Amino acid sequence: MSDLSMLIDGQAATAEGGATFERRNPLDGSLASRAPAATVADALRATEAAARAFPAWSRTGPNERRALLLKAADALEARLPDFTAALPRETGATAMWAGFNVHLAAGMLREAAALTTQVAGEVIPSDVPGSLAMGLRQPAGVVLGIAPWNAPVILGVRALATPLACGNTVVFKGSELCPHTHRLIAQAFIDAGFPAGVVNYITNAPADAEAVVNAVIAHPAVRRVNFTGSTRVGTLIAVQCAQHLKPVVLELGGKAPLLVLDDADLDAAVNGAAFGCFANSGQICMSTERLVVDQAIADTFVQKFAAKARALPLGDPRGSEPVVLGSVVDMKTVAHCNALIDDALAKGATLLCGGKAETTLMPATLLDHVTPEMRIYAEETFGPVKAIVRVNGVEEAIACANDNPYGLSSAVFSRDTARALQVAQRIESGICHINGPTVHDEAQMPFGGVKGSGWGRFGGKAGIAEFTDLRWVTVQTGERHYPF
Repeated sequence: MSDLSMLIDGQAATAEGGATFERRNPLDGSLASRAPAATVADALRATEAAARAFPAWSRTGPNERRALLLKAADALEARLPDFTAALPRETGATAMWAGFNVHLAAGMLREAAALTTQVAGEVIPSDVPGSLAMGLRQPAGVVLGIAPWNAPVILGVRALATPLACGNTVVFKGSELCPHTHRLIAQAFIDAGFPAGVVNYITNAPADAEAVVNAVIAHPAVRRVNFTGSTRVGTLIAVQCAQHLKPVVLELGGKAPLLVLDDADLDAAVNGAAFGCFANSGQICMSTERLVVDQAIADTFVQKFAAKARALPLGDPRGSEPVVLGSVVDMKTVAHCNALIDDALAKGATLLCGGKAETTLMPATLLDHVTPEMRIYAEETFGPVKAIVRVNGVEEAIACANDNPYGLSSAVFSRDTARALQVAQRIESGICHINGPTVHDEAQMPFGGVKGSGWGRFGGKAGIAEFTDLRWVTVQTGERHYPF
């Protein structure tokens, strides 16, 4: 693999002193990519470049920004073969997942392009005679976008698209686990003709992440931060942002429940659960983590679901045969999931299919009769190991759904739509899908969580609110009277 480069002020850039770090393939340890190991000074160079580019970009007309974003969408799709090669090599993901990522990410760019003329304000009635009062949305400044490895194209583009549409410039920090994949995103913006400094891309060695991120957050030109990743790291970033009074959008961990009520269409529930549980080997923030099933239909659902899970193909994603479950990202995931399986079985759970793994090729694994005493009941697996909890009635189902610190996505399956909607309204989550999987994303939707899953919203007009400043501006059109 040839060395990758960062992108600073429109130019390919190396790290100070030529320092690099390596990403190894999770399956066989072969070299997947080698990228610059940025220092704090490198990160600040990128931030200064974004700050210099901001005045001109913020004044660029909405139609020009729209045209560039549409070109970036086309450029991203044109690099599909590159993404399809990079994702399996760096993260162990399947070609199917790579294609889905590129398709949705291109849609996000096109949706952002449509938003450029929606960065609007309003006229607000004033009690002052002759005062024209307005609420105006304006670009905030430099945005730091930090994206993870698990849905790298979708989440990488999400860190860029709406901020750029709103007139901000961006410092995009790639994941240490997929620097090549994230570099391809940055290249799409270059291919599209974005001005120098509007999009900057930096990479760092894992040990330097904290110092690099903290230095960029502290820079006066940085006015917004958006982060997608674990709740643990998101909490640390939130603390740094609070110290500098910087608004932050956080999309963090999840323990998405899928409720199967006693009147559910079980075939539809099984199909939705299989997709939600095992897409990208369960390594999605919205992945179904807890199947909450009414005891009245549990035996039938479990039998159908286990049969479907057993049939899902598992294999090396770089091979010629298509697979649903490829490699998980590293052996830490394997060790974590194996420990959860051991704990659950020791406390009375039943293994329906799959089981412990010795490599990063982990099979679809289902544990039935999971109880609150088991670690898997509360802990996010972030792998293809899923818990089935049996409940008696709707009230127990809702209580189980809410019995965890997370609140990102959820789902309810029922033939009675009104009943399902009432249940959905009582689930503590930012997202809920009725008769659909917990894994579902569309560029125009307000995406985000509650509780330990973060705050703020990506997507559509909700994203405009996050990445602009709302200003009160008045024009006095007549004589103003004062008390003295």
